[in-house]
Amino acid sequence: MLGILIKKQLLEVFRSYFYDAKKNRMRSRWAIAGWFLFFFAVMVVFLGGMFTVLAMSFCGAMTPLGLGWLYFVLMVGIAIALGAFGSVFNTYAGLYLGKDNDLLLSLPIPVRTIIAARLVNVYLLGAMYSATVLIPTLIVYWVVAGVTAARVICGVLLFLVATVFVLLLSCVLGWVVAKISLRLKNKSFMTVLLSLAFIGAYYFFYFRANDLVRQIVRNAEIYGEKIKGAACWLFLFGRIGEGDWFAAALFTAVTAALCALVWFAMSRSFLKIATASGSTEKVRYSEKPVRERSLFGALLAKEFARFGSSANYMLNCGFGVLLLPIVGIMLLFKGREACELIGTLLASRPESAAVLLCGGLIMLASMNDMAAPSISLEGKSIWIPQSLPVEARQVLRAKTAVQLLLTALPMLFASGCAAAVIDASPAGKLLLLLTPVAYSFFSAHAGTAIGLRMPLLNWTNELAPIKQSGAVGIALLGGWAVSGVHIAVYMLIGYRIGAAGYMGVWTLLFVLGSFALRRWLDTKGAALFAEL
Repeated sequence: MLGILIKKQLLEVFRSYFYDAKKNRMRSRWAIAGWFLFFFAVMVVFLGGMFTVLAMSFCGAMTPLGLGWLYFVLMVGIAIALGAFGSVFNTYAGLYLGKDNDLLLSLPIPVRTIIAARLVNVYLLGAMYSATVLIPTLIVYWVVAGVTAARVICGVLLFLVATVFVLLLSCVLGWVVAKISLRLKNKSFMTVLLSLAFIGAYYFFYFRANDLVRQIVRNAEIYGEKIKGAACWLFLFGRIGEGDWFAAALFTAVTAALCALVWFAMSRSFLKIATASGSTEKVRYSEKPVRERSLFGALLAKEFARFGSSANYMLNCGFGVLLLPIVGIMLLFKGREACELIGTLLASRPESAAVLLCGGLIMLASMNDMAAPSISLEGKSIWIPQSLPVEARQVLRAKTAVQLLLTALPMLFASGCAAAVIDASPAGKLLLLLTPVAYSFFSAHAGTAIGLRMPLLNWTNELAPIKQSGAVGIALLGGWAVSGVHIAVYMLIGYRIGAAGYMGVWTLLFVLGSFALRRWLDTKGAALFAEL
């Protein structure tokens, strides 16, 4: 039974490799093989190759100095962080708050078997992420320092200790996330905030990685002495990789004891968390007047509620809402220097900075594509808005308005910041303010039109229309293409009429395109929506 449950858990993790949610059918054998080859390329070739290069730079500098233990501390620390954060959300959903909890608990299966199967699943996922760091770490060390029986055996024990520690850390973090999730009314915003925090931390360390590596290698001996004095347990941990039997036995025993403790704690808390219904608030009815909304206001509120209820929808289709204000603030602090540098480098193209800023803002606006999948997200329930006593064009206008409001308002702030720091004529400043906002109107109407022409209604997972539909791809890539053409044409011939005149032409095109698309959506588009 344990083997069957483990197989079920792994099939759930890799479900998208076997099942096409977009077409609602199983993939072919060739397609399955292609997906696993892609997975192998990402995990082994890309991640494994990247950490191999990092391991070579660390090991080559530290091992000759007798700091092999520090090399293992650093690399295993990276492996533990990657494994824990790579599997913590699976731990949260798969270990504690699985959707099949009620079904499994109703079957004649011991609770300890369910817990063991899910722990094995979490361990395998964490070990998979950690292995992309640990395996290159061990191989590089064996190549540089030489292979001995003690180093190989202790290296295997180090791999087991590190991956089991990832399991323990994932269980603790998953328990914390699960407890918080049960108390939240809107889990989607929590997921979005955690995801954004992780993305921000990733890019922070990514851009600082080279400096950190150089600093660590340059001061390795100093750091090593400090760690030996202040945290000797880290020194012992690193010694495992160098073949220290005492350190290997000590940490293996400690890890085994922690495993027993976590198993005991999970056995006592699993049923309580798995059967919890979440936070409920007792509401006492009190009669009060309800403000009547207009038809369009009600439809707009419905669309905003749909957007705010899905973390996938917000993260994949609304990233520009966050980026535009951030870029605007950055322009206020660093924009003037950047514009002066651009003016110096492109002196032959006067006022290029204004056009480049405008093109960059258009590209950021393209990262908001809520309108493109909004029709497809109705799915098999599309009959509900079709059967409401409202005109089809009002439904389409509400879907357009969500992207328009969530893009135009942040864009107005960002373009205003750009106009404030740019050294241009009053007309240039005004058009730098208006052109990106005009594009926001155009992209919202274009996204709705594309989504209407390319609907995907037979999905079984909402990620299919959000990430895998042709409408979203065209809306996103089309916006980037508009940004690139906007800049390229100016550099080739547009500079002859000046930045203000050039952006004025684009503003007129965006406005005319918005009116044309609005007209089509109100007439032919509405008729097409009614027939879906």
